[in-house]
Amino acid sequence: MKYLDEYRDPELARRLLARLRATATRPWAIMEVCGGQTHTLVRQGIDELLPAGIRMIHGPGCPVCVTPLEMIDKAVAIAALPGVIFTSYGDMLRVPGTTGDLLAVKAAGGDVRVVYTPLDAVRIARENPDREVVFFAVGFETTAPANAMAVLHAAATGVSNFSVLVSHVLVPPAITAILDDPANQVQGFLAAGHVCAVMGWTEYEPIAARYRVPIVVTGFEPLDLLEGILMTVRQLESGRAEVENQYARAVRRSGNTAAQDAVRRAFRVTTRTWRGIGDIPASGLALAPELAGFDADVRFATTGVRTAEHPECISGAILRGTALPTDCAAYGVRCTPRTPLGAPMVSAEGTCAAFHHAGRRPLSTSEER
Repeated sequence: MKYLDEYRDPELARRLLARLRATATRPWAIMEVCGGQTHTLVRQGIDELLPAGIRMIHGPGCPVCVTPLEMIDKAVAIAALPGVIFTSYGDMLRVPGTTGDLLAVKAAGGDVRVVYTPLDAVRIARENPDREVVFFAVGFETTAPANAMAVLHAAATGVSNFSVLVSHVLVPPAITAILDDPANQVQGFLAAGHVCAVMGWTEYEPIAARYRVPIVVTGFEPLDLLEGILMTVRQLESGRAEVENQYARAVRRSGNTAAQDAVRRAFRVTTRTWRGIGDIPASGLALAPELAGFDADVRFATTGVRTAEHPECISGAILRGTALPTDCAAYGVRCTPRTPLGAPMVSAEGTCAAFHHAGRRPLSTSEER
């Protein structure tokens, strides 16, 4: 298939691996930030084909996974209210909260609907003026412009029975938090190409300079990732710490200025809680004060929510990159895609789901030796 197969060419992959072997002279630890990149690395076995010493650390870039448990519980509480139509992307329905998930609310008779764009939720609100329609606005900078446009459109057209439960997070502060962690082992980053397609990469330049870490904007196909890893290793070997763009076919330094303008109009930067990580200052988005009337958290006064992670789930360590799914005693036994204990096993971008779908299993005692 044109424009796809050429990024999956096995001969080119072998050449890139040979260049990596010729370039790397010492061990390096590189984090791919995006969960979509994690799935490609694991599904294609790229992480296992890399030269000895080149270690990939799987980052927190799964928007479903880092949505805090408190927000899932708020979503479940709002969705169960009479007179509410709760809308969301499909992968949010099975993310477990403290006592259940959105799919369970739907099964119990709640009006929970999957939509493919937040503007569909605005349309549903317009068609149901006697109901409150809520959209679960989660994600990184990639989904923020569409969610911003939905709120701005509802405001401009007077759709007052529409609101959003916002849990947007931002990538650069998460990278900074990882680098500030005393236990950090990451020496270079593959930045998420789709985030940078929206925001560009100027935000990453001060991080690369301050922490002396290379950051390479990278796509999602096998050859994208191999080239991104090679570019990162070349920087590390030469002692450089710059932002480079592997994903030149989709990303410009300035990003998409129209999308950025929509985000600036609808949102303000705020402290945000990340599941398994905790509060990160200036790492999220909240509705601008003039649009506070569209904030479902305010409209439904979802206070007093008490949360509790499943005691067996180690999703926090997995999202921080300090543990692998195969380190979890519940992985593949009590926690599977059909019976998930935590968000990383549910999401299409979750690390646990990536490992499970690829058939990865814990090492036996004899294999460890």
